[in-house]
Amino acid sequence: MYEETPSACIPGAVLWHTEGGGGVVLPDGCMDLLWADGRLLVAGPDIGPHPAGEVRAGAVSGIRLAPGTAPALLGVPAHALRDLRVGLADLWSAREVRRLTGLVAGYADPRAGLEALARARAARTGPPDPLAAEVVAGLRAGRTVASIAAAAGLGERQLHRRSLHAFGYGPRTLGRILRLRRALALVDRGRPYADVAYAAGFADQAHLAREVRALAGTTLTAYAGGAAGAKRETPQPSGSRTTA
Repeated sequence: MYEETPSACIPGAVLWHTEGGGGVVLPDGCMDLLWADGRLLVAGPDIGPHPAGEVRAGAVSGIRLAPGTAPALLGVPAHALRDLRVGLADLWSAREVRRLTGLVAGYADPRAGLEALARARAARTGPPDPLAAEVVAGLRAGRTVASIAAAAGLGERQLHRRSLHAFGYGPRTLGRILRLRRALALVDRGRPYADVAYAAGFADQAHLAREVRALAGTTLTAYAGGAAGAKRETPQPSGSRTTA
């Protein structure tokens, strides 16, 4: 079982809950705060598929933070958490985590507790790097990394460093992931693969197939049939749906 809803107070965030632990989580450029059997964890940005069950719990709730917004809230650069699932106590003081654990546990729905945690933390830390939103918007619009860097008044190396901090990887990798998300959303709607490749900005269907294999660890046919597990397919930012 999986369900999600947009956050009412954290811009671009998605609240979600899953039970069963099956399926695969695919990369989407986001980071999550998790509540798993009374524990607070952080899911870093992924560059490939992860088994949903690597966070061992009967049920997991989370708040998925929009690409580039988590580092300011967490106080940790995204690249330090790439492809990792870590306890929040590894990042913040044990005393603070105990307090926040009590906060989330006090809510009947842990998602509401996670939302309250994120809202309070954001009020203390301030907004994320505004460049992150510009990079995401530019990549989603199909602009080149060079043009995004030029518009921001940066060199490409500077943009790469800022992107590592904000997203966990450089803008080209983020662009590949966001493009894949667009393509998989179209596949979920039943569009022919050739049409998907054209609409999502791939060179051709073969290029799309290679990227699905490289980033999702599966084939187009297996994904469409549900064998790939998680299909992150909701509005911005990409959300996730885990299937057995």
